[in-house]
Amino acid sequence: MAEPRDASITIIGGGAIGCAVAYFLARDGHSDVQVLERTELCAETSSQAAGLVGQVRLSPDRTRLAMRSVAFFSGLERETGISPDWRQTGSLRISLSPERTQEHEQMARVAHDNGLEVRFLGSHELSDVAPSLEFGKIHSALWCPSDGYLQPNSLVNAYVAGAKASGVTFATNAAVTAISAPKGKVVSVTTKNGTVSTSLVINAAGPWAGAVANLVGIRLPVVPVRHEYFISAGAPGWHRDVPVLRVPDLGIYARAEGEAVLCGGWEANALSLDPDSLRTQSILRVDPDLEVLAGFHQSLASVLVGLDDIGVQSIFRGYPAFSPDGRFIVGPVRGVEGFVMAAACNAHGVSGSAGLAEHVLESMQPDPTPYVRSLSPDRFLDSPFDGDQSRQRAQRIYETYYALGASAQGGLR
Repeated sequence: MAEPRDASITIIGGGAIGCAVAYFLARDGHSDVQVLERTELCAETSSQAAGLVGQVRLSPDRTRLAMRSVAFFSGLERETGISPDWRQTGSLRISLSPERTQEHEQMARVAHDNGLEVRFLGSHELSDVAPSLEFGKIHSALWCPSDGYLQPNSLVNAYVAGAKASGVTFATNAAVTAISAPKGKVVSVTTKNGTVSTSLVINAAGPWAGAVANLVGIRLPVVPVRHEYFISAGAPGWHRDVPVLRVPDLGIYARAEGEAVLCGGWEANALSLDPDSLRTQSILRVDPDLEVLAGFHQSLASVLVGLDDIGVQSIFRGYPAFSPDGRFIVGPVRGVEGFVMAAACNAHGVSGSAGLAEHVLESMQPDPTPYVRSLSPDRFLDSPFDGDQSRQRAQRIYETYYALGASAQGGLR
């Protein structure tokens, strides 16, 4: 890896978003780009992601973003020579109630309006696609054949390979400790290795993005919220081509991890961190909640045959960053020329990395779309926010991710 250097563009954060932005900038013709990472590439939040890539949403904008990501992932190996381990297994959204089926019917309409193939499966089709389901409990199943999952580390490796081929440099163990912006214009960043010149900083620091924004005197509600999942011991009938399962009525999802089951979910009583207390060099210790994970296991076993007594092989957990309105925080910050946010990915930093990177580039153009403008960090500068209240709202976005009747305000689902 390289050392921090003078560069026209400096990206802070070497996870999926930072590396995706580097790749898309390079592909767009920007050659003088560097990425600064506080530890190792994809070593923090991105490495703990489950890697699910789903396109079925209530929001047309989020549906289109996910569709672009899927199209991109399908061709990434051809472009970079590195496989992101993308498996297009298809996915099932399982409904256990008439009310949930109505929501899935609305999602299907959004999908059809945007050219995404989905359909509800009959009992015979469903038994062929997912024979281990407890069919008597299922009200309906919405099938999206182009969904799937990937491996976060493999995806980041592909982004890095493609970006390096165009001259982007990556400096690890280079935590940023200061950003100089005299007269409201970025001129340099400082790490433990010294100060380097730069005229544009893109803040893709994940749960630390709020702390990085503080370095230029900007306060933004980027709230880290714990997310966790487990990988089981080997499970009969499971293999890497089993479709991804989402069971919103139980708040859980599952996919194959080789011959094991990866299962996670959305906690009803989540754990978040105070963003105002974080520093750029803080170590985020993430203790697993075994009771919550046992609940995920029990819920999954209630709808899948043969998982009652299966053991747990490993646990993954991290602090993806959420915003209080459920929308990404993307774009230039008013009052600090040369400072751009790429943060608050709401647990979609890996799956949505390609589309999000495109949004970041678009946000720096003279006339971005209304949707990209709606993601601007300036929305929090225009209306002063209460820190504790914003933290509670961001945590609530996480807790109600699968809730029936939840607003599509952020388009998360």
